[in-house]
Amino acid sequence: MSTFFKGMSILVVANFLGEIVEFLVNMILARELGESGMGHYMTILPTIFLIMLLANFELPVSISKMIAEHDESYHRSMMRHAIRLAVVFTTVLLILAAIVIPIIPVFNEYHPLLKWVVMSLIPVMTITAIARGFFMGKQEMGRIAVSHFLRRAVQLVLLSAVFQYFEFGSETALLVAFCTLAGSELVVFLYLLHHFIMSYQKIKKVPGKHVSGREVRKNLVEVSVPTTGLRIFHSLTHAVQPFLIKFAIVSAGLTPDMATEQFGMMAGIAMTIGFFPAFIAHSFLIILIPTVSKAYAEKEFVKLQKLLQQVMLLTLFYGLPSVTAFYFLAEPLTMTFFHSKQAAVFLQLLAPYFLFHYFTIPMQAYLIGLGLVKDAFIHSVYATIVTFALIYLVGSRPEWGMEGVIIGMNTGSMVILLMHYMTICKKIGITWLSRNTIRDSRL
Repeated sequence: MSTFFKGMSILVVANFLGEIVEFLVNMILARELGESGMGHYMTILPTIFLIMLLANFELPVSISKMIAEHDESYHRSMMRHAIRLAVVFTTVLLILAAIVIPIIPVFNEYHPLLKWVVMSLIPVMTITAIARGFFMGKQEMGRIAVSHFLRRAVQLVLLSAVFQYFEFGSETALLVAFCTLAGSELVVFLYLLHHFIMSYQKIKKVPGKHVSGREVRKNLVEVSVPTTGLRIFHSLTHAVQPFLIKFAIVSAGLTPDMATEQFGMMAGIAMTIGFFPAFIAHSFLIILIPTVSKAYAEKEFVKLQKLLQQVMLLTLFYGLPSVTAFYFLAEPLTMTFFHSKQAAVFLQLLAPYFLFHYFTIPMQAYLIGLGLVKDAFIHSVYATIVTFALIYLVGSRPEWGMEGVIIGMNTGSMVILLMHYMTICKKIGITWLSRNTIRDSRL
């Protein structure tokens, strides 16, 4: 447990600094792009993240899980087979991307070069994912922490420099914003690749045991495919959600321009503020997957129960004060950082959504570590159906509009949290009558 909390502390500090930097990044974007430009930026961003996710193939999760569950003597052989699999996957994905991305309609509204910037990220994301998964599995959280901070810091420096010395039209400004994102990913790639090569040279000196390529590929695919499926579903829903939200509030009586501006204020301002404390939840996500995987492989159910209780208490400890502050200080926060008074209402209404989100992220990591990715996927489907149905049914009513959209988002986040928590409790033996009763059908 000491390793867990040490790694957790490193990640929290680094992610806290990174969130501050990202907050500054979003302030620059909001100032330089304007409300309409920010709306367009937030609209295309989920689609770009989906492509980056496909390139990632959830290798950080599958590799970290595999490394955590096996002795160091197997690591060299495992990583060699993992690299070969990644090279083949990247080659195939690049060919498919060169065919598909140029014909995706959503890119037609943006600068012609944007699609090629996105394509250049594919090999970068895949190789970075291998290194990240290796360090996560070894629980060398210092490397992960530095890479997270580096990504945001480089983007901030690039944005500040470019927009300070040059002026752009709206379309070019959007392209420049995405180019800084790609530049930050490239720097992280170089950093992690350098340290991975150094670490790989060290494990080559350790007497190693052979693992068949078929076994490694099987282990990676068994985790990566369902986890990627889950993440793709999340990315697809997040890519569709902006259009659904804007369609709903246009149906409620707003003009398309007003709908884009309102969505920009909610996604670019209210959510930027509300998700700020989530750096702690994302720190849990990174360290819980290998920790839970190892404990579950060794059948340490008491440790899993205790860990879940500690994660829940820590989340409540930072989450409840955070959303309380957002609710009562909404207007000063939005006015101070973004000069937007209307976004304060959205920040207040989204307070339950943020709190549930803080709990859901570590719960999802728990499910992955326990091998319950299928359950996590089913929960996401149910929650998305509830969310989308309410967004349209309530958000399209003239008397509700964006407030109705937020009601749908709050409800969906509550549904997925409850389903995650109940499934975890059942798996590790926590019951309403006795938290320490271990009941696992596999035992």
